[in-house]
Amino acid sequence: MLVDRSLTRLAWGQRSLSLGEYPLLMGIVNVTPDSFSDGGQFFDPNRAVDHALKLVDEGANWLDVGGESTRPGATPVGDAEELRRVLPVIEGISAQTDTPISIDTYKASVAREAIEAGASIINDVTGFRDPAMVEVAAATKTACIVMHMRGTPADMMEQTEYTEVVADLIEYFRERLARLSAAGVELERTILDPGIGFAKRRLDNLRLLNRLHEFASLGRPVLLGASRKRIIGEITGRGEAGRIHGTIASSVLAYLKGVHILRVHDVGAVADALKIARAIEVEGAT
Repeated sequence: MLVDRSLTRLAWGQRSLSLGEYPLLMGIVNVTPDSFSDGGQFFDPNRAVDHALKLVDEGANWLDVGGESTRPGATPVGDAEELRRVLPVIEGISAQTDTPISIDTYKASVAREAIEAGASIINDVTGFRDPAMVEVAAATKTACIVMHMRGTPADMMEQTEYTEVVADLIEYFRERLARLSAAGVELERTILDPGIGFAKRRLDNLRLLNRLHEFASLGRPVLLGASRKRIIGEITGRGEAGRIHGTIASSVLAYLKGVHILRVHDVGAVADALKIARAIEVEGAT
């Protein structure tokens, strides 16, 4: 065992999860025409719901629904259009499974209506920068995924200077958690995401992946979203569709470094890889 996976409690509303012994898998449901990997495949709400249910069958512990691409250089969409995309999908998923749903948005109005439709977790790529989003989180008692990003998807790759990337992110999360706590968002409702690929250069991403275990000092669950990311393509030379093997490698590494949640496109493949890693680590040690 490379790290101490002490159990960490995540609680929101009337629900709670114990995290630590084994990573949870967050299945990605992009309801967008332009996401970097699967944009357009599930833009139709019925197809998106079917895809979500397939991810659950493959082992997803929760589903992350997003209606706006946050890839580098992505064009933003308005609140109304984002809601038009995600609400039918959230409602459709909620009608057929009790699997937790997160809404991937940085807009307070979208988060609020998505929660009314059945979502129970807010996944905010801007780290709850908007006070209105903090107010929604405090009022609704949802779980909160706090990601690190500078700027916006349109300009974030112009803001990649760090003193020391891991130390800088740890300080960022300390500040974010303090602000959320002061606003009435209990610590036990928070999850931290270092934001691989968001305002980070190749070496920044590799350093973060190598030192994921250091975020345990913050005492909160850590989520990794490296699935099919550009860094995998840069190393392997593969396009988005060919990055499954790199995703599996980064997922197993993250497991060994104590990450609690993995946000992935290829749920079944990653689930199988983790089963092997777990068997080797646990059974092989007896």
